Amino acid sequence: MPGFRFAIAAAMTMFMALSISACSDNEATQRKAFIDFLQTRIVDKKGVSVPQLTTEETKSLGSYAAQYKIITDFHAAMNEKISKPMEALAAKGAITSIDDAMNRKDDIKAAYAGLSTLRTTMDEEQGVADKAHAALKQPEDLKPVFDKAYEKTVSNLANTYKEIFPATSETFDILLKVVDFVDQHKDKITISGSMFEVSDPAVQAQLNTLLEQVNAKGQAMSDAQRKMRTAIYGN
Repeated sequence: MPGFRFAIAAAMTMFMALSISACSDNEATQRKAFIDFLQTRIVDKKGVSVPQLTTEETKSLGSYAAQYKIITDFHAAMNEKISKPMEALAAKGAITSIDDAMNRKDDIKAAYAGLSTLRTTMDEEQGVADKAHAALKQPEDLKPVFDKAYEKTVSNLANTYKEIFPATSETFDILLKVVDFVDQHKDKITISGSMFEVSDPAVQAQLNTLLEQVNAKGQAMSDAQRKMRTAIYGN
């Protein structure tokens, strides 16, 4: 009987060793697949590429699919909570002329106020992603590749996107100042589309200063938007 028990123990040891080896081989295969996916589908791509995993890809990555979900969850939140609302605000605040601005002061105010909420949401979503990223325990060969993918698709994108907020907010702010100024001096200012007729030279000088600021802030907003498009599309 002792020999029988020894045989069972030896067989169990062999089985456990084979099981551990199988698990190790499987993890290594999944990790390599994840590294290849991150490198070829994200890091090496021009612009920001965040492909959704197919069923087969999810299976091939095993538990590493959950790590990739940190990136895809951030982009899903960006789309629903930031990009779409910001497009709506941009449409609401789109001004074609000073005369248009005078007639749509409430729209500009609403867009101006909405930007603050979007900036807070952006910070919150990036914070969630950063916390999940920091908590990852990754093998040495995976970590640097994942970090590059994360930096490109989350950190750099979020930080570039944030440049839009102050530039746009400042543009709305100066537009409101122009509207208020014209309201205060409407007895001396006549507007026709984008043209002004001012009867008081002092008022004309003040208005010119405000309009110069409008142009400068508008240019800053265009520059920020161009930088964001470059970050997203790579051109």
